[in-house]
Parts: sequence; structure tokens; C-alpha cells
Amino acid sequence: MKIKKFEDLEVWKLSLKITKEIYDLTAKKDFSKDFNLKDQIRKAIISVSSNIVEGFEKNNNNEFIRFLKIAKGSVGEARNQLYIALAVDYITKKEFKKINEKLKNLANQIGAFIVYLEKIRKNKEFIKTR
Repeated sequence: MKIKKFEDLEVWKLSLKITKEIYDLTAKKDFSKDFNLKDQIRKAIISVSSNIVEGFEKNNNNEFIRFLKIAKGSVGEARNQLYIALAVDYITKKEFKKINEKLKNLANQIGAFIVYLEKIRKNKEFIKTR
């Protein structure tokens, strides 16, 4: 698989969709007034797409894998903050379940992408062509 630009990456596209959903969710009622939690979850979800892009632009599989692992960690951080939002009644169980499932799916996709890159790294290939 050869990908020429980060905009072609499915994990990046998915992370942007989820970012929009997190922004919409955190703009509601009490959640929007809790500046610390709102800002923290937004920073975590922004970190996902940002790290995917930063790693891709390094033009090196080792670096790309490292940044994808950071992105995956940020997905976990966002999930943790969703649990906090649920615990303090900023979101409903239904809202939590919907976005949490999407975040778990994103983490799984990033994880599978890491495995793929680790396999092709052994062949000294890189996913990007110029």
C-alpha cells in the first residue's frame, strides 16, 4: 500500500470525525462550563490526528510507528475523560456508549495499522512515496 499524503489515511479521517463529535458533546450544558475537563478531552482528541500527521510526515516507519502509538495513547486518554464526564453527569449513558465505541474502534484501527507498519518495516519499505 502506498499513500502519498496524510489526507489519504483512513485512521486520520476517522479521528477527524470523532474530533467533531467530541467538540459537539463538550459544547453542551454543564460540560461546556467545566473548562478543565472540556479542554483536556479536546486536547487529547486533537492529539490523535496531530500525531498521526506528524508521524507520517517524518518519512520514516520507525518514527511513524512511534507517533501512532502516541496517538493511540491519546485515544485512551479521551476515553478516560469520557468516563469522568459520565461519572459527573455531563453526558448520558447513551452518549457515552456511542462515542466510546467509536474511540475503541479508532484505537483498534490505529493498532492494526501499527502491526501492518511493523511488518513492512522488516522489508525496509515505507508507506509514503514522493
